[in-house]
Amino acid sequence: MSLHPSYPIRTERLGLRPHRMDDLDDLLAFHSDPDVVRYVPWPVRDREQTRTALKAKLTQDALTEPGQWLVLAIELRETSTVIGEVLLKWESETSRQGELGYALHTGYHGRGLAAEAANAVLRLGFEDLGLHRICANVIDGNAASAKLLTRLGMRQEGHLVENVFFKGAWCDELVFGLLAREWRDR
Repeated sequence: MSLHPSYPIRTERLGLRPHRMDDLDDLLAFHSDPDVVRYVPWPVRDREQTRTALKAKLTQDALTEPGQWLVLAIELRETSTVIGEVLLKWESETSRQGELGYALHTGYHGRGLAAEAANAVLRLGFEDLGLHRICANVIDGNAASAKLLTRLGMRQEGHLVENVFFKGAWCDELVFGLLAREWRDR
């Protein structure tokens, strides 16, 4: 099993593709936004920190072994602006498990764009990589993300109390999941 997508992955309004160094300004626009990073595992980043993070993302364009993350830029096709990123972790080959993640510039919230990108990555995970189950973990209080995951057909499977030390405090974590057969039956 491995995943080497053909890029760009096109949806109605988006192109999903590997990051490029010329994405720096677009990435900085949301990596430096406290509202965007409130519920993601990185801190507010300045230009140099964003450049360092971007360099690491440049090689995350395929999944060749468990434990790796596929990290794709979400590009608005209309303007070629990178407005976020969507991620798929290949968690386990034996159990065929994966994990979904995403971050989107606040100026593009509420338009269904994160759902559009996440749906495309769920398809990659289930149809191209052959995963059995994909989960998403959300810090309790991130109501917008929980609502998005529910719209994607994922169900909340757990509420883990003080499960993660996140940004200096113990936080509850919500676990959402979707099975391949549920994906096919939607």
